[in-house]
Amino acid sequence: MTQRAYVRVRTCAAAAVLALGLGGAAAAPACPPPPAPPSAAQWQAAQRDARDVGLLWRLSKDGRDSWLFGTIHVGKLAWSAPGPALRQALARSDVLALEIDPTDPQIAARLQQATRDAPAADVALRQRLQAQAVAACLSGDALQGLHPMLQLMTLTLLQARQEDLDAAFSQELMLATAARAAGLRIVALESVEQQIAALLPQDPVQMQRLLEQSLDQLDRGRASTVLRRLADAWADGDLGMLERYAQWCECAETDEQRAWLQRLNDERNAHLAKGIDALHMRGQQVFAAVGALHMTGAQALPGLLRQHGYQVQRVHF
Repeated sequence: MTQRAYVRVRTCAAAAVLALGLGGAAAAPACPPPPAPPSAAQWQAAQRDARDVGLLWRLSKDGRDSWLFGTIHVGKLAWSAPGPALRQALARSDVLALEIDPTDPQIAARLQQATRDAPAADVALRQRLQAQAVAACLSGDALQGLHPMLQLMTLTLLQARQEDLDAAFSQELMLATAARAAGLRIVALESVEQQIAALLPQDPVQMQRLLEQSLDQLDRGRASTVLRRLADAWADGDLGMLERYAQWCECAETDEQRAWLQRLNDERNAHLAKGIDALHMRGQQVFAAVGALHMTGAQALPGLLRQHGYQVQRVHF
């Protein structure tokens, strides 16, 4: 892939990320600018020195191999190009399957439609969200129009920049960039509407409690620390640490938080597994990439795919 192709696709992807509430906004003069796209030299170095990170499984069924890759939604420049094993798996694949395609130009409109009737946070929580936005160097109206939970997710990802982690270097964007440059078809395993249904509590009381509990973590500066620990475990391929996520994330301490995590991960996995299997059974070799926490728990994707008749083998880097 050329640097020009990377910049072209990355520009489209950045717009999609912003539409999902995961990007930056106009910063105050005293604030550092958002990370700049890598220069040609930096991009060439990232390509040349790319090493495999994360978690990869080979899925074998009916004489064909597909692949399952656990992603994280933040990253570093050093992770912005696939390593040798990922490149080989992508080269052997017919389709890249993501939770949603971050380069889809329709995401913004569909997101707005899906959240138009969202309940508002109470005055105190709106003030706390605004204070966090100011601390993140966002302009006063940068988050206006976003669902309160999407505001919270945006602020959490922006706080991760303190740990040199950025949503602009997420694995989904890296893979979508590589796939489009190689002419590989991209399909979404979920719709924006399905993701919104999982991400956003429908009960206003539950939403208020989740916002308050998560803002407490942001106020203490703990969100970035947890994301760094998650990113380190992912980069090291430490599945055991990811399995114990609920024990150290400080995000599963109340009934509301545990129920939200259950809905975000376990309750979506059966649908994701069926989507991956359906693509494979059409005679395609699939590179499926979904959040790494979907590889954990009683409904972990590798186990569900075994139930669909796959031989599932971890590819260790």
